[in-house]
Amino acid sequence: MTASTGIVGQAIVVCGLLAFAVLPCFGADRISFPTQDGVVISALIYGSGQNAVVLAHGGRFNKESWDRQAQALARSGFRVLAFDFRRAEVGRRFDVLAAVNHLRRTGAKTVSVVGASMGGDYAAEAAEADPAAIDRLVLLAAGAYTPLIHARARKLFVLSRNDVMGENTLRLPQIRNQFEKASGPKELVILEGSAHAQAIFATDQGERLMREILRFLSAR
Repeated sequence: MTASTGIVGQAIVVCGLLAFAVLPCFGADRISFPTQDGVVISALIYGSGQNAVVLAHGGRFNKESWDRQAQALARSGFRVLAFDFRRAEVGRRFDVLAAVNHLRRTGAKTVSVVGASMGGDYAAEAAEADPAAIDRLVLLAAGAYTPLIHARARKLFVLSRNDVMGENTLRLPQIRNQFEKASGPKELVILEGSAHAQAIFATDQGERLMREILRFLSAR
């Protein structure tokens, strides 16, 4: 049931200049695949290779919102899958697992997941429900609700120091508490500022965040 429908148009393909060097660009293939409970998920695939990364977006975002990060990961040699969550909240961990399983079925030897905010919370649920499914897990301002006790993935918790939720409550204490409970190996990285999840990429901490993610995913 997996079907590629070709190359995405120029709105998805971003070429860049960095320090006067032309950065390579990757066209994104549009694909779809089913979850274990019968929902069909829409996704974009960038790059190639046996080491793959799933990008799970936050609540106000979509798969296209990851384009710049997906391009950077693809340039570093990863095959990258960014997907859209189903509309219904129930069962979203199945969306994460379906993306992981699609990459494994199509040749990936390792699969990591980067989940932002809502996407990270459902990625944590998926990692705990299927402890061996995910090799490395990046929780971007996420992971406050699911104790990661059984998940075997290496874990990176990363967020802004002054990120707040609800009634102006700092997010860091709750995430630090879950970090301390989580099985290892694990890391906690605290960035300066108050930007939340994917919004960090648009701040002066964005480059550091991308470096931390690449370092974590690439480390032996």
